Amino acid sequence: MDPGLLLGIDIGTSGSKGVLVGADGTILARAGRAHTTSRPRPGWFEHDAETVWWADFTALARELTAAAGDRPLAGLAVSGIGAVLLPADAAGRPLRPAILYGVDTRAGAEIAELTAELGEESIVERGGSALSSQAVGPKWRWLFRHEPEVARRAELFLMASSYLVLRLTGEYVLDHHSASQCDPMYDLRAGAWAEDWARFVAPGVELPRLAWPTEVAGTVSAAAAAATGLPAGLPVTCGTVDAWAEAASAGVRAPGDTMLMYGTTMFLVQTAAEPRPVPGLWTTRGAFAGTYSLAAGMATSGAITDWLRDLVGGEFADLVAEAGDVPAGSRGLLMLPYFAGERTPVPDPAARGVLAGLTLSHTKADIYRAALEGTAYGVRHNLETMGPAEGRRLVAVGGGTQGRVWTQIVSDVTRAEQHVPTETIGAAFGDALLAAFAVGLEPDVDAWNPVAAVVRPDPARADVYDEFYRRYRALYPATADILHFLAAQQERAAQVPEK
Repeated sequence: MDPGLLLGIDIGTSGSKGVLVGADGTILARAGRAHTTSRPRPGWFEHDAETVWWADFTALARELTAAAGDRPLAGLAVSGIGAVLLPADAAGRPLRPAILYGVDTRAGAEIAELTAELGEESIVERGGSALSSQAVGPKWRWLFRHEPEVARRAELFLMASSYLVLRLTGEYVLDHHSASQCDPMYDLRAGAWAEDWARFVAPGVELPRLAWPTEVAGTVSAAAAAATGLPAGLPVTCGTVDAWAEAASAGVRAPGDTMLMYGTTMFLVQTAAEPRPVPGLWTTRGAFAGTYSLAAGMATSGAITDWLRDLVGGEFADLVAEAGDVPAGSRGLLMLPYFAGERTPVPDPAARGVLAGLTLSHTKADIYRAALEGTAYGVRHNLETMGPAEGRRLVAVGGGTQGRVWTQIVSDVTRAEQHVPTETIGAAFGDALLAAFAVGLEPDVDAWNPVAAVVRPDPARADVYDEFYRRYRALYPATADILHFLAAQQERAAQVPEK
């Protein structure tokens, strides 16, 4: 008997992807759709839920359902960027564009206020993480202060995955991992909403019920079936944040397993058996019941390479190949990759990018390699902050693993091996895996996505990078005052109306 096919759809920062997968993990069809992220002011990042999230989902769902032909569908899981804040009315209708995750740095004052009011030690003890731009609570405070009419009308709050689940099933539900990024609204050890703090931060807002990403939230309604082409009654999991779905796709489940996701931002997720708060990082619930995560996120990585490509023109493949021919150290260039502030382990929304050492003889290939090296130094900084490497297994995923230039630089800088699985663009693939667990198929994770390659550090280049890394660590403290001044000037300039 055919166990049925599994659908996974992920809503990302700059695009959405979906896969149709057999019960054995074989990918039968793929679909993708690009979208844009609104940046109305410096430090602000937003998505329109209807024209980005729902439009992407319905297009991908129709394409993948058609690819299934006559074969039955067994389950669907969705993931998306997170943690984000989408205020909605009682019917789930969005009241404004969604405020995105830690790249959106608008709530700096509110972070400081809530930290002072609740106490940093108490926040970390209860929620696992100090407040930062990644936290949802300060963004609620910002909304009540700057858009009070919207805040007063808000009765529900949604993320990308929970918005889609609500549209599909009518169920108002959020997974435990996503909730644990809603600091200070979630009690990490209790595994429940910190209701007193949640009411304090977002008064009048109904809290969604909580479930795990491997649980079925509901089934596709008749109305949703008509809008998407999905069969009515199809089981839908409660969803999760994309990075945790990606980690699941790469087999990151045992304590010490660490995913390094090369994407628009650089994200690290390390599985832990118990909560272990580390200053400057995020401690959260994991994607699987009973697990925890230690997570880190750089505000930019692939976003810098996209920006450079747009500036200089040409194709990515050509730029990567040229950068691969540049020696370690980029002929004397050093980049601080804080182009949108930084999240971890330097929680500074007002940090800015630096490219030090420029001369008239430097080429676009030198600068492109310096960007790759700068993000690699950031990865090393985060890994060192996580703690000793003993027992750590590093798994590389994401679009940046293609071509191996970037992954080799990271291995050389960190002196760490990286395991690259067969499927490296895997949040949607991870969604399908989570759906398989939810509907009782008990998939073999290792068989779904075996390791295809191992990237090993080159000792000679690693020695060069050790010298550059020491200077990298010194560059931010030496320039922070200047960067903060420039960030303030950018904020003032953004407030001046164009003539």
